[in-house]
Amino acid sequence: MKHLRSLLPLLVAIAALLCIFTWWVPQGRFLTPANLMDLAQQISVNAILAFGLTLVILIGGIDLSVGAMVALAGVVCVSVLNLAGPLGGLTAGLAAALLLGLINGCCAARTRMPPFIITLATMLIARGMALGFNESRPLPIAEDQTWLLALGNSRLGGWLPLPVIVMLWVFAISTVLLHRTRFGQHLYAIGGNREAARFTGIAIARHEVAVYAICGLCAGLAGLIHASQLYSAEPAAGQGFELNAIAAVVVGGTSFSGGIGALPGTLLGAIIIGILDKGLNQAGVHFSLQYIVKGLVILGAVYLDVRRRKE
Repeated sequence: MKHLRSLLPLLVAIAALLCIFTWWVPQGRFLTPANLMDLAQQISVNAILAFGLTLVILIGGIDLSVGAMVALAGVVCVSVLNLAGPLGGLTAGLAAALLLGLINGCCAARTRMPPFIITLATMLIARGMALGFNESRPLPIAEDQTWLLALGNSRLGGWLPLPVIVMLWVFAISTVLLHRTRFGQHLYAIGGNREAARFTGIAIARHEVAVYAICGLCAGLAGLIHASQLYSAEPAAGQGFELNAIAAVVVGGTSFSGGIGALPGTLLGAIIIGILDKGLNQAGVHFSLQYIVKGLVILGAVYLDVRRRKE
């Protein structure tokens, strides 16, 4: 019951935003079924990234490289498709992001370097690697690669986007992992008090490597979906995705200090960020003001988190 009460403000915020944009967007185009399905499809990539980031932030870490991993996973997958077939391309794209996640985790767990600096460096490395493919030009997905094109564009029953189904599967698996397993309990313990968790025998380094690897895997999956939606692998794709994902996590109630947060809140946070993005675009708000609005939303969410911790 207490957990449901913590989600109530987010549900109220979603309802308020829907009402505002229904009134603001011309000709009542915002609340139509087709537009809502487009919104859900748009949210899916950011939500998948945010689920992985939630685990990282829960232990007091951060990962700035997920946006660049989106681009790298896409270009690796499409590049390998013609050589190794669909399964080889899918495996290569996910493996590239997973490897970077493991590197982030090992560096964070085995060195004293701050995760901010580690993932800033791997963000630049991943972006450079993505830009190194095909002389930084987009790699179009061949029309015969129907499975990859369907991943980001297919609609079950003619109305429900497949990326939404994938997002819900990732949400379900991540929720069980975090809220119904000992592994998840250990993540909360590490984020709440790292030294106390160490003294109780929790293998902190192993858990830290695992959460960064999961975050990388989520970024790889998001990269494949995003490439499919664009009908090509764009080496410059994913710029700013890490900021939207972090915004979804913070707005959803996960504390940057670690130890506090839940995946249902992250999902609602991703929905709020998605509604803001699509609503402001359809209302004709200049992109510069959109950045300001999202910045204020993040600032407000962090302020509320600080107040909650102080109380």
